[in-house]
Amino acid sequence: MVFCLENEEPRLSLRSAMVHFQASEVQQLLHNKFVVILGDSIQRAVYKDLVLLLQRDSLLTAAQLKAKGELSFEQDQLVAGGQLGELHNGTQYREVRQFCSGSGHHLVRFYFLTRVYSEYLEGVLEELTYGPAPDLVIINSCLWDLSRYGRCSMESYRENLERVFVRMDQVLPDSCLLVWNMAMPLGERVTGGFLLPEMLHFLTQLQPLAGSLRRDVVEGNFYSATLAGDHCFDVLDLHFHFRHAVQHRHRDGVHWDQHAHRHLSHLLLTHVADAWGVELPKRDYPSGCGPGVNFVPGPLPPPVPGPIPHGQHRGPVVHRGMPRCAPNSPYHVPRMGGPCRQRLRHSDRLIHTNKLDRQPPAHSGTWPG
Repeated sequence: MVFCLENEEPRLSLRSAMVHFQASEVQQLLHNKFVVILGDSIQRAVYKDLVLLLQRDSLLTAAQLKAKGELSFEQDQLVAGGQLGELHNGTQYREVRQFCSGSGHHLVRFYFLTRVYSEYLEGVLEELTYGPAPDLVIINSCLWDLSRYGRCSMESYRENLERVFVRMDQVLPDSCLLVWNMAMPLGERVTGGFLLPEMLHFLTQLQPLAGSLRRDVVEGNFYSATLAGDHCFDVLDLHFHFRHAVQHRHRDGVHWDQHAHRHLSHLLLTHVADAWGVELPKRDYPSGCGPGVNFVPGPLPPPVPGPIPHGQHRGPVVHRGMPRCAPNSPYHVPRMGGPCRQRLRHSDRLIHTNKLDRQPPAHSGTWPG
């Protein structure tokens, strides 16, 4: 299915730019890799689809997408929070999950975040410091930050973004690839569970406030992508890729169906393979066939000629493991710390797969596997 706006020409498929991965190929790409995913319920679905795709070529069910804090999902294990504690929609909600494949060659861990930087995140970073070092970190936090922390939420969000990228730069080894997933577009009506009851009432009754949150997400995406680039981290612009995919968004205006999440996995894995310098499989599916072809995004916009005015994007923000510490960046964002160090291009070095034995993990739970 190809998306297009009314009175526009049908949009072309992007299959040439993105690979539809099979489970065996995902297993090979992530062989002996430790993947850490941090974020809200959208990123939990990213974790679930990746765990499923590491085992077989099938899509998540609606029930699996909706489930929260369950004790086990597709051979994974709930390590902390969720049903082991109290299920609620407060900012202190915690959920830590982990999947270890039967072969022991694939390790994927998920941490639920309600704020991009906090004392809880510092505890997570401590675990990553004293436990096995991750090879791939996928992170996003935006909606909770902009809707649950008071009137100055955008200012706090910008400061916390700077803090988290500084700390990630300090904690993660140079061999680790960090991908910042930009927040996905919201619907015109937002009824997600992250909203307080009183705010939910205003957003469902007053469209201007709902539109304000949508604009805040765009602004937050701008700052997060800029700061991630300043720290030489990779950025995947999911807001761009899913901007025309309204039929795949749930009625709550926040969450997405299984076809959207499989497409997201393909985008993410294509990006990771490119950053690691892995040659991607080439295949052409007949129209309407093959895994994940029920979702096709819009094409890239035409290039913008000449100099770019302040605040204008040429297209989707996609950094692929490249040093991004450009002193003359057109995006003037106040920095809290000193200049970041140059991170090596991932395609120019080997990714370490043998982890050093360190101190026991700081987590109070017991890691399975």
